[in-house]
Amino acid sequence: MRYTAPLWLPNGHLQTIYPALCLAKPAPPLRRERWDAPDGDFVDVDFIDGQPGQPFVLLFHGLEGSSASHYARALMAAVAARGWSGAVPHFRGCSGHANRAPRFYHSGDAAEIDWIVRRLRRRAQGRFYATGVSLGGNALLRWLGESQHQAEIVDAACAVSAPLDLAQGGRALSRGVNRLYTHMFLRTLKPKCLAKLEQFPGLFARDAMLAARDLHTFDNVVTAPLHGYRDADDYWDRASAKHILSDITVPTLVLNARNDPFLPGCHLPRHAAPRVVLDYPPHGGHVGFVAGKAPGNLEWLPRRLLHFLDGGGSGAPSAAPLCDTALI
Repeated sequence: MRYTAPLWLPNGHLQTIYPALCLAKPAPPLRRERWDAPDGDFVDVDFIDGQPGQPFVLLFHGLEGSSASHYARALMAAVAARGWSGAVPHFRGCSGHANRAPRFYHSGDAAEIDWIVRRLRRRAQGRFYATGVSLGGNALLRWLGESQHQAEIVDAACAVSAPLDLAQGGRALSRGVNRLYTHMFLRTLKPKCLAKLEQFPGLFARDAMLAARDLHTFDNVVTAPLHGYRDADDYWDRASAKHILSDITVPTLVLNARNDPFLPGCHLPRHAAPRVVLDYPPHGGHVGFVAGKAPGNLEWLPRRLLHFLDGGGSGAPSAAPLCDTALI
């Protein structure tokens, strides 16, 4: 299944922004559970309850995302339409409620992924699939690669628009018009950090956090030290999924548009394990992939993912990535 962008969305920025702002599907009915985490914190998980014996699809959302994100609504609607079951776990602090522990969440959070996947696997009565978008996609790939054969409790997996090279992605988001995306993320992250400092005074440097104008500075002050990394450079290197694509043994689709403003195509990995399909279409933006005539729809991406998952993880890789600024 090849993606072709509509003519009325000619570049990566429009293909990223338009679906996020204009195409949020009505949310299917979700049932929420709150799980107590091993460290005394909690995680909120939203469920679609399908028919007994049907497949189960797990989705890890992106940075500052949730079950209300446009891609989560679209995928869970497609899951519900098939009579399957699904779940969208919220990373710490993303469910609308402040978490209890000092930590937040991050791109290399394989331990969190492992705990959630194993707990959900026990519930699945049929085939069990894992998907992740953006940050959630990178974290899922980290878990798949680090766990290797132990990750085979998952029948197949998909990662969409994952920041496979965090350093290059961070640099891309610090330049030009891309700084608008950084501003959007920091606009929600900073209030959460202020609330966290009220819970845990002195946890990190308040003034330095508030002064951050890019993700490198923010990760240097907050994300890296809170989650066991030396600094932002250490975090960006060790958490990048590009390092472990050759270690994945589960059938896995890695879907990244080459005009994704968050990670230009020339930085996409060219090699992976035999069971990993690298699909790098020229267009699609960051978690965009709008289809059809104006006003368009979000049906292509769920259809692509479910086709891969339900087909046993088969698919052909695309051409090698390109760096073409005209695409963006």
